[in-house]
Amino acid sequence: MRCARFFFPELPRAAIEVTLPDTVFRHAVQVLRLKSGSPIRLFDGHGYECEATLVDVQRREAVARLAEPLETATESSLSITLMQGISRGERMDFAIQKAVELGVTRIMPVVTERCNVPMDAARADKRQAHWQGVIISACEQSGRSVLPELMPVTPWTEALSVSADCKIVLSPEATQTVRQLQPASELALLIGPEGGLTEQEVMQAIEYDFNAIQFGPRILRTETASAAALAVLQSMWGDLG
Repeated sequence: MRCARFFFPELPRAAIEVTLPDTVFRHAVQVLRLKSGSPIRLFDGHGYECEATLVDVQRREAVARLAEPLETATESSLSITLMQGISRGERMDFAIQKAVELGVTRIMPVVTERCNVPMDAARADKRQAHWQGVIISACEQSGRSVLPELMPVTPWTEALSVSADCKIVLSPEATQTVRQLQPASELALLIGPEGGLTEQEVMQAIEYDFNAIQFGPRILRTETASAAALAVLQSMWGDLG
């Protein structure tokens, strides 16, 4: 049976026993119904992970006994920044979740012309907290012990200045394919929202040294495009396949 994994941001490296944070307690005990003696894994989001055993489960808290740290090798040598045009609800969540599973290094939510999601400061903070939760859940599920960085909601013109060895924008009208690019170890991948990027936005991206790439003969939804592109890039230059 697969051992449940939980994100513990302040996981001490020298302790023998720890009291689980409230979020971990609720998930482990109240949702999964784990009991004393159940094995779990804890990770701090910075690469440290260890096995543990629940030793004292009460109504409002639980204590775990820590074991030796684990060797983990779940991070890709290919650094990818996903610049995801902000989409509504589940589509954005899906794109973020699959990006984490596919080994993305950081995620930049980008405000584009066709971004039909209100993004004032209060809403942006709320969405950031929600997306961070999606990232944590995806790391727990996929076995990653390093949390990808979630960058702040970024205006279009600011996003174009991102630094990377190779910058890619997906465009159905492009003639170049990804296999024509030179291999790189640090990538930025720009994906439009629902409805895609405008022609002007694609041209602006090209002016900022993005390579316009055509990704097959079919039009992909925004959440499909990001997952498919990340999988291909990891297969070509990263750790898939």
